[in-house]
Amino acid sequence: MTAAENSVFLIYGFILLRVMVKMSDKNRVKLFKNKKIRTIWDENEEDWYFSVIDVITVLTESKNPRRYWSDLKIKLKSEGGNQLYENIVQLKLPSSDGKYYKTDVATTKQVLRLVQSVPSPNAEPFKIWLAEIGKEHLDEIVDPELTIDRAVKTYRAKGYSEKWITQRLKSIEIRKELTDEWKRSGVEEGIEYAILTDEITKIWAEMDTKEYKKFKKLKKESLRDNMSNLELVLNMFGEVATTEISKITNPDGFDQSKTVAKRGGRVAKDARNSFEKESGKSAITSRNSKTPKRLDN
Repeated sequence: MTAAENSVFLIYGFILLRVMVKMSDKNRVKLFKNKKIRTIWDENEEDWYFSVIDVITVLTESKNPRRYWSDLKIKLKSEGGNQLYENIVQLKLPSSDGKYYKTDVATTKQVLRLVQSVPSPNAEPFKIWLAEIGKEHLDEIVDPELTIDRAVKTYRAKGYSEKWITQRLKSIEIRKELTDEWKRSGVEEGIEYAILTDEITKIWAEMDTKEYKKFKKLKKESLRDNMSNLELVLNMFGEVATTEISKITNPDGFDQSKTVAKRGGRVAKDARNSFEKESGKSAITSRNSKTPKRLDN
C-alpha cells in the first residue's frame, strides 16, 4: 500500500472510530461460526445483552428455536431453575425484515447459565467465544484503533480490495451524517429511516432495497457490502445530496424529509444517467461479494 493510501486509511479509520463510538449503545451483530447473534451494549451495566433466540439457534441448531426456548423455560420451571428466565428482559432488536421488535435478551452471566442448561457440542466453543467478546471490548477501551483494524481485516479476509474498503469506510461516515440529519429533523429511528433510505434508492437505482437485493441474489446479506465501487459512490452521492438539501430546507418530520430524500435520489440519478451516457454501460451490476474483487469493476 502506498503512503497516500495509508493516509487515506488513517483518515477514514478515525472517521469510522468516531462513528462506532457514537453507536456504542446501538445494536450490533456478532458472529459465532458464521452465524449471527444480535447483541446490544448496555453502557450502565457495562455488559452485553445477547438475543436468547440467536443463542439457542447456535447451540441447538434447532429449526424452531422459539419453540425450543419455550419448552426449555417450562422445563427449568418444573426443575426449580426458573431464576434464569425470570430476570431476563426484553429489548428491541432488528429482525430480518429490517424492523425492530422486542425479544428476550440475556446478559453474559445469564447466557453462561443458559449454555449449562442446553446439551450441545458447541457449548465449550461458545463459552470461549463469550470470553473473547468480553476481551475485545476491554481491548478496544484501552486501544480504540483495534476497532478499525478488525473492521478492515474482516473485509480483507473476505477478499475485498483496498480501494473498495476505502469506499466502504467512507460510506459509513456519509450514512451517519445523514441519519444525524434525519434525527435533527424529527424522523423516528428504525422503520422511518428504512423508508427514507428506500426513497433515495428507488430514485437513483430504479429499485427499492428489497428489489435491489433480489437483483443481486442476496437474502440477509448487507446490500452495501455487495455494491461495486461505482454503486457505492452513487449511493453516497444520493445520501450526501439528501443531507445537504435537508440542512438547507429544514424539513419538519417524516413527510417533509421524504420529499427531500426523493430530491437527493434524483441528484444521484442524474449522475448515473450522465455516467451511462458517456460510458455506454450500466452503473448497476448484479455482481455481489461472492467474488469481491470483481466489485471494483
